Amino acid sequence: MIVRSQRIGVRAGLLVTAVLLWWATTLARLRDPDRERGDVPGWVMITVMTAALVLAILIPFREAIVEAIQTALDSVTSQQ
Repeated sequence: MIVRSQRIGVRAGLLVTAVLLWWATTLARLRDPDRERGDVPGWVMITVMTAALVLAILIPFREAIVEAIQTALDSVTSQQ
């Protein structure tokens, strides 16, 4: 079980990651004179933030998610 201080640490890490990614993409946009090449830093930020959200959901609810998936798989395989 994750203690409260670990959850606070995870949340703080996610917040720092989000701020750093926002800062990096903002600087890249300001420095890039060629705006026609696409929004690659934006897609990188979306990908990293999606991964961070998955971790933020998975870490505190891991046991419940594993149990729900196991129950669903057991109910499907027991009907055959």
